[in-house]
Amino acid sequence: MSAETIQSRRDWLLSERPASRMQARLGRAYVAWRRFSANRLAFLGLLIIIALLVVAALANVLAPYSPTFGDLKGSRLLAPSAEHWFGTDDLGRDIFSRVIFGSRWTLYVVILVAVIAAPIGLLVGTVAGYAGGWIDAILMRITDIFLAFPKLILALAFVAALGPGIENAVLAIAITSWPPYARIARAETLTVRNSDYIKAVQLMGASPFRIVLRHIMPLCISSLIVRVTLDMAGIILTAAGLGFLGLGAQPPLPEWGAMIASGRRFVLDQWWVAGAPGFAILIVSLGFNLLGDGLRDALDPRSGDQ
Repeated sequence: MSAETIQSRRDWLLSERPASRMQARLGRAYVAWRRFSANRLAFLGLLIIIALLVVAALANVLAPYSPTFGDLKGSRLLAPSAEHWFGTDDLGRDIFSRVIFGSRWTLYVVILVAVIAAPIGLLVGTVAGYAGGWIDAILMRITDIFLAFPKLILALAFVAALGPGIENAVLAIAITSWPPYARIARAETLTVRNSDYIKAVQLMGASPFRIVLRHIMPLCISSLIVRVTLDMAGIILTAAGLGFLGLGAQPPLPEWGAMIASGRRFVLDQWWVAGAPGFAILIVSLGFNLLGDGLRDALDPRSGDQ
């Protein structure tokens, strides 16, 4: 592709007078990508998350040993070596293989919590902000009740009521994660509720349901995406905390929090048993935080266009 073609496409994307909605959307996406890619730390976070996705997808290929079966007689608590890169645990299982397969459970928790909590928060916040009055008061007081409790303590209470298990842990974390999203969506809704754009849609006869669904919710998506990405690290830590306490994933599942719990007895002499999954949690949480910071800067409408 020639330099002239590249320049013409760039000029088309950055046109101040787009000829279609598609051109305008592509132009905004291109500007956001330029802002994001200029942030090296954010790009590093994106690479970490891409690596996590690749590792989770290719776990069966990348893992040299079984994550659930080990050689208890000849491979118990071996130090890191060329044969076992992260060493082995007290049951002779290869920790490197367990960390790789544990990435799947981490993504499982993160994706399900985001899919459950974000739409609930978006719906509650937009309805409360647009309706106002007693509907707003009731929904926000419910939100305040959830926000009054520490997230981990509330998640522990729900898991204790529902019973231990990865599915119940996901549900408990999702139930405790939606209130901040509702707050953000309500604040965004209040800023546009009385705008000329919404007034024009009302005069055209659109119902409140259509206004909220088609015209207000899309305006809240960018802020919600940033907040969800920034919360991913907290979700991972909460899931690991539940696993550490024995209320999340149950043995022999290779969940990182449960792996740390099983290795805490050997942390002084065989540090790698708990150190490897702990380092994995650190790296992935750092990746989500860096990615969230980059998205916040890239999607900020107050930033420069170039």
